[in-house]
Amino acid sequence: MDLLLWRHAEAEDGIPDLKRKLTSRGEKQASQMAGWIRKHGPKNLRILASPALRCQQTAQALELSFDTDKRIGTDSNAASLLVAAGWPDGGEQSIRKNAVLVVGHQPTLGQTAALLLSGTEADWTVKKGALWWFSNRTRQGETQTVLRAVIPAEFG
Repeated sequence: MDLLLWRHAEAEDGIPDLKRKLTSRGEKQASQMAGWIRKHGPKNLRILASPALRCQQTAQALELSFDTDKRIGTDSNAASLLVAAGWPDGGEQSIRKNAVLVVGHQPTLGQTAALLLSGTEADWTVKKGALWWFSNRTRQGETQTVLRAVIPAEFG
């Protein structure tokens, strides 16, 4: 299974938090990264986005259908994100989809990345608009997590 963690692009400051929109710079970041994902990302991608407007707008840049999932919202944690994504097996969607893209927030994305790579949650930073791509595989009976790519927004 592949798991792609995409932090929402740059958004306006303000309240209410869930209604914050992307800035013009954020719209450009989302568009560039969406282009990179369409060109280089896995095919047959299941996309989950936080209900926050900035995540919805970031996901919309892909021009693909996506599901909104409260389990990856602003008050989420690494465990609920992994359950929503079905990591590491793909969950109920594994027959049709072997890759999940999560459009979410800090600190959850950084904590999830830390957990996947080190086995312990830590406050790692995923920059706005950036993408972290993980794969899960089994080698000689051992399950492994592989970091396939980290793409900052400006490289998208």
